[in-house]
Amino acid sequence: MKITEAVWALGAMSGTSLDGVDAALLKTDGQSIEAFGDSSYRAYSDEEREILKAALGRWPGEEGVAQAAEVIEIAHAALLGDLRGVELIGLHGQTLAHDPENGRTHQAGDGAVLAEFLGLPVVWDFRTADIELGGQGAPLAPFFHHACARYLEMTEPVGFLNLGGVGNITYVDPAIERPEIEGALVAFDTGPANAPINDIVMAHTAKPYDKNGELAASGTADEDIVAQFLQHRYFFKIPPKSLDRNDFSDLTDMVSDLSLEDACATLVACISGAVVKGMEHIPRPLTELLVTGGGRHNRAVMTRLTADLECPVRDIDETGLDGDMLEAQAFAYLAVRVARGLPTSCASTTGVSAAVGGGTISHPQGAGV
Repeated sequence: MKITEAVWALGAMSGTSLDGVDAALLKTDGQSIEAFGDSSYRAYSDEEREILKAALGRWPGEEGVAQAAEVIEIAHAALLGDLRGVELIGLHGQTLAHDPENGRTHQAGDGAVLAEFLGLPVVWDFRTADIELGGQGAPLAPFFHHACARYLEMTEPVGFLNLGGVGNITYVDPAIERPEIEGALVAFDTGPANAPINDIVMAHTAKPYDKNGELAASGTADEDIVAQFLQHRYFFKIPPKSLDRNDFSDLTDMVSDLSLEDACATLVACISGAVVKGMEHIPRPLTELLVTGGGRHNRAVMTRLTADLECPVRDIDETGLDGDMLEAQAFAYLAVRVARGLPTSCASTTGVSAAVGGGTISHPQGAGV
C-alpha cells in the first residue's frame, strides 16, 4: 500500500506481563503525530493466560506454541474488529521467546490470518529484519518515543521508562529532528519489571498483580538480595542489549524465603536498582523521566524510583499521553513507517548495523497492494 499523508492506524500490543491485549488508534504519517484516537483493552482469561505461560520460552513447532498462537489471534480478532475508521493495523503479537545473541526471536500471532479476518492490511513480524542485520530486535518503541517528545514540544533530553513485564528505557534528544540521526536516541532493556512481582503474587494469592503496590508498600526490602541481584553480568554490559522475560527467572528463587510483602518490596527495589544502573549509559542528564506501562500504577515502584534517581520522575499521564496505551500506539506508528519504507530501528536503539525498517505487510486476499 502507498501512504503519502497521515492515516489512522491501529496498533495492538500483548506484553510480557501477559495481562491482555491493548489496542489504540493513532493518526500519523509515520513521522509526526497528528492525533490520538480511541483505545480498547481485552484481558486474557485465566485459562488463556495459562496457555500463554506454558508456551513461554518455546519456538515455532514446539509443544503448546500453536495453542498460544490461536489464543493471540482470537483475542486480537475480537478486540480489533470493534474499532472503526482504521486504514492499517500494526500487530506486535506475543513474545514467547527472545534470543538475539543466537539471531532469533519469536512472536506468536499471524498477521496474515488477521488481515483476512479483519479485511485490512496488517503489518507484523517487526523484529526479524532487525535481528537479521545484527540487532537485538528490541526495544522497538524508541522511534515513537522520539515522536512523542516532539509532539509535546520538548526541547531538552527526556527519558521514557516503560515498565511492562520487562523494563526498558529510551533517552530522547527531541532537538534532533529524526530518530535515526546520531545522538537522537539511546535505548535498551533495564531489567525485570512487573513479571516477577506478578508471578509471585499469582503463586501466593491467585491474583494477577500487586494492586497499587499495596503488598510491597507494607513490606521491607532485603537490601542484601538487591545488592546481589545488581551484580548480575547484564548490568555491566554496554548497550545495545535486550532481555527475554525469563532471563532473570532466578530472582523469584532469591526472594522465596521472604514473606510475600517483603518479597514484593525487594522486587520493587530490584526494579528501581536496575533503572539506576541503566542511567550509567544515558549520554546526558535528563530533564525528567516519564514512566509508562503498568508498573507506574505500582505506587511502591514510583516511590522507590523517585528516591533512587537524581532526575524528576513523573507518570507520563501527567503530560496528557496515555501510559497504558503507549506501546499499542507505538506499533500503529511503526506500521505506518513500515508502509512508507522508513526505518523503525537504528544502531543506538537495537545495535542493528544500519537503520532498518522491519515488518511484513499482509493484505487480505483480493486486496490491492
